[in-house]
Amino acid sequence: MSRVGKKLISVPNNVNVTFDGGICTVKGPKGELTFAFDASITPVREGENLTFTRKTDEKKVRALHGLTRAHVAWMIEGVVNGFSRNLQIEGVGYKVELRGKNLLLALGFSHPILFMPPDGVDFVVATPTSFSVKGINKHLVGEVAAKVRKLRPPEPYKGKGVRYEGEYIRRKAGKSAGK
Repeated sequence: MSRVGKKLISVPNNVNVTFDGGICTVKGPKGELTFAFDASITPVREGENLTFTRKTDEKKVRALHGLTRAHVAWMIEGVVNGFSRNLQIEGVGYKVELRGKNLLLALGFSHPILFMPPDGVDFVVATPTSFSVKGINKHLVGEVAAKVRKLRPPEPYKGKGVRYEGEYIRRKAGKSAGK
């Protein structure tokens, strides 16, 4: 059995989880999420606990077993607490500000960049050099954070750019002095 797939998921009282023809719907205080899963995976609800079983031991089905359990656990976590990704900007003149729901980034280009978030994702700017990407869908939050980071990834000489909070940037030595 899959180590991840056989773990129990504890469903809180304020969360409603329904399965209908291969589609899982999770409703909670922060919103609603849906996920389509393979027919070879069967959900088993026992009181307030939820587990998943698989019909065969094929390699693809074994992989989907743990994946399905992880997705549903993320959905429950998202509708209860939500997810966030913290990012930092480093560089002279680099800054970020909120314009309505959009993010206005000054990243050393000749023009500012206006980044519009998809539905279900919000930005929170703490300081001009740090901000957060928040939402209930873990996949979407991570994807948006990666797209913002991709606008100006950190460079290895001075470390200028957009980075995740706590991310280590491997630094290179600059040019050595001439003779």
